[in-house]
Amino acid sequence: MASPVSDILQSIALAGKAYEKNGSGSREALIELGRALVGELEIPSEFVQRSFWAEPAMSAIVRIAVNAQLFQHLKDAGDNGLDASTLANKTGVHELLLQRLMRHLVTMHLVTFHDGAFHGTKLSNGLAEERYQHSVSFCYDVSRPIFNKFPEYFQKTGYRPPSLGALDGPFQDTHGTDLAFFEWLVSTPPHLQHFDSFMTAYRAGKAEWHEPGFYPVAERLITGYHDPPTTNDVLLVDVGGGRGHDVATFAAHHPSHPGRIILQDREPVIAGVLASCGEGKSLPFEAQAHDFFTPQPVRGARAYFLHSILHDWGDDEGVRILENLVPALERGYSRVLLNEIVLSEEKPTLAATSMDMMMLAHFAVRERTEAEWRGILGKAGLRVVQIYSYPGVAESLIEAELA
Repeated sequence: MASPVSDILQSIALAGKAYEKNGSGSREALIELGRALVGELEIPSEFVQRSFWAEPAMSAIVRIAVNAQLFQHLKDAGDNGLDASTLANKTGVHELLLQRLMRHLVTMHLVTFHDGAFHGTKLSNGLAEERYQHSVSFCYDVSRPIFNKFPEYFQKTGYRPPSLGALDGPFQDTHGTDLAFFEWLVSTPPHLQHFDSFMTAYRAGKAEWHEPGFYPVAERLITGYHDPPTTNDVLLVDVGGGRGHDVATFAAHHPSHPGRIILQDREPVIAGVLASCGEGKSLPFEAQAHDFFTPQPVRGARAYFLHSILHDWGDDEGVRILENLVPALERGYSRVLLNEIVLSEEKPTLAATSMDMMMLAHFAVRERTEAEWRGILGKAGLRVVQIYSYPGVAESLIEAELA
């Protein structure tokens, strides 16, 4: 019988061949197999050293790197790299300290050292982008302190989960506030800007729900669309869609789509979208102010799309949001599309469980399993038609209709 290590190595070889052919999800599979290999080979002393020395130290050094613009300097230097003295002068970090910090980043494969100079890598050059610099700041300054206080907080609460959506959760306990997460972000700049960048970076490089191989848009939305359509027919309503990223990319990927596309969000958000459009420019969608805790005003659309909306709320609020959609649905025609994480109980992914921990830390809410999604949809009078997933993408696309 093959050992677990042999099985993992065989899987790595197969995933490697798929990666060479640019197979979907092969890169993520290789990363996960690498973690599995470490899990099989690592002994407890090495686990403690990596988890509680090496990785926390790396996070702290990367946060320093943001302040000192270290990755930007390495990126600008290109193939020549920078010796310790020059890099120290550019960053303002004492040369002796800099050398110690950089050696650790070399060990963690974030940068390299050769020919007497430090060199950026593809990864560190990517981290030089503003959205990732902001993401590092948000995760280190806001999120990490919450995780550090998990043991104390849950010991204090008898290891019980916080009430869903409560304002006395781990976030409030750590940051000493009675405010909800988003209210606190607004009141403590620049955290809101950093969080917005973090959310933009979170999905970067991943397939969108409407791309080929994910959700079959032509088959499930366009085929069967009202024929002939009227001027008032709506193909897609993005409920709580923020500044319109999803509907903009949907329209770009499906330029010949029939019907209207509508973006909905709160009035201040929509006002910002319209203001940023600029004179003489047109949006690829209509923008409409709407609170999803009130009845849906657009009736009989082909699809109502909600991206990572319900995971921000407890079950009762989630049911209310869905119940406000139900009267607008046309039986046998309208669909509800939820772009959400569906937690696997047997093989959860790092992307899914880490987001679940983020939701626990910041909002006192949770990601849901398939059974939990079916339950919340059922309470609102909906049924799951099918759940679509894409290799390497944390979120699935849940298609539902009137029960």
